Amino acid sequence: MIDIAAIRENPELVKRNCARRGFPNIDIDAISRLDEEIRSLIKSVEAMRAERNRLSAECREKPEAREKVKELKEEIAAGEKSLLTKEQEIDEKLSWLPNFLAPEVPDGKDDSDNREIRRCGEPKQFPFKAKDHQEIGEKLGIIDTQRGAKVAQSGFYYWKGKGAQLCNALFFWAQRELVKKGFTSLLTPCLAKEKTLYGTGYLPFFAEQTYSIKNEDLALIGTSEQTLVGYYADETLKAEKLPQMFTAFTPCFRTEAGSYGKASRGIFRVHQFHKVEQIIFCLPSESDKYHRFCLENEEYLVKSLGLPYRVVEVCVGDLGAPGYRKYDIEANFPGFGGYRELTSNTNLTDFQSRRLNIRYKGDDGQKGFVHTISATAVTDRFAIAILENFQQEDGSVLVPDILKDIVGFDKISAGDC
Repeated sequence: MIDIAAIRENPELVKRNCARRGFPNIDIDAISRLDEEIRSLIKSVEAMRAERNRLSAECREKPEAREKVKELKEEIAAGEKSLLTKEQEIDEKLSWLPNFLAPEVPDGKDDSDNREIRRCGEPKQFPFKAKDHQEIGEKLGIIDTQRGAKVAQSGFYYWKGKGAQLCNALFFWAQRELVKKGFTSLLTPCLAKEKTLYGTGYLPFFAEQTYSIKNEDLALIGTSEQTLVGYYADETLKAEKLPQMFTAFTPCFRTEAGSYGKASRGIFRVHQFHKVEQIIFCLPSESDKYHRFCLENEEYLVKSLGLPYRVVEVCVGDLGAPGYRKYDIEANFPGFGGYRELTSNTNLTDFQSRRLNIRYKGDDGQKGFVHTISATAVTDRFAIAILENFQQEDGSVLVPDILKDIVGFDKISAGDC
């Protein structure tokens, strides 16, 4: 949520931001009028309260004051009811306002317009025994989409045998590396209230992606960002103890509504996946610093695995409404014939902290809303990138050196599982 003061001070700036971000139908003038009505009504109610309090002190000496106090109570109650209705109305309208954009965010409609910053590593060139990760996984017996669909539906799958061991090693290793870098490890709930999803910006913007629990104020999380950021809702953090850095491993659930027609063979885009996340709460003056810090962590993990990749600055059309600035790391997937998203890293400034009321206060009197950074560490996509990049001519897949001691084997071959 953006500060209502931004609309009061510069409504044209907010209008331009909404238009550029693809929200041209938001009526900023209507919000301004409603805001004026609310402020006027607040003054009126406060004046009536003051008059009621004054007359209440005179009731013993002036019986006629009692009748006036009674009238004022009724008028105050009506004013408070009207105020509540208007405040709910403006909150609903404000909930649809996207975050402001960093000046560096490039124009563009979708991920094809993202701006490349750098590349690292040469795409692998070798004859494939299988054309992509799904065929590799099926030949090796480590990915089973058919039984996933049987027990759940299409878009669910099993990792099996050494494939499951490889994934577990990835998730353990990534968490261990982040803890070394100062992150606190958490095991979080896999369900969250509507308030938490709203506060993190997934509602109302991504409501169609959410698996809601019938007759409950709960939904399956789409990322541990939701439960990690929600951890400090309605709290004030000591400025001197910032940043607070959390990491968690969870399953993640998304309906993938609207993804029809996108390249989705295999398990690249699914309803359930697994992720290690980075979340940072920091001072506003340091959010750019920690945004870059999370990117450094992502690149460290990808480089350590030996995956060829590129870093892109995400364009406005590919940047979710809560984001201020975003970097993606895209790994080269030989089976796909190009680069595909591996991680995302977003500076959300105070968008989430305003909605969740997460503040900071310093011993020197400084105070405000914290800034939040949300960044991927690893997901299952790392494992499928390994399958496609480390496949050998005999069809086996080598394990990256950094993971060999954790998994206890050097490669995955047909018949191992």
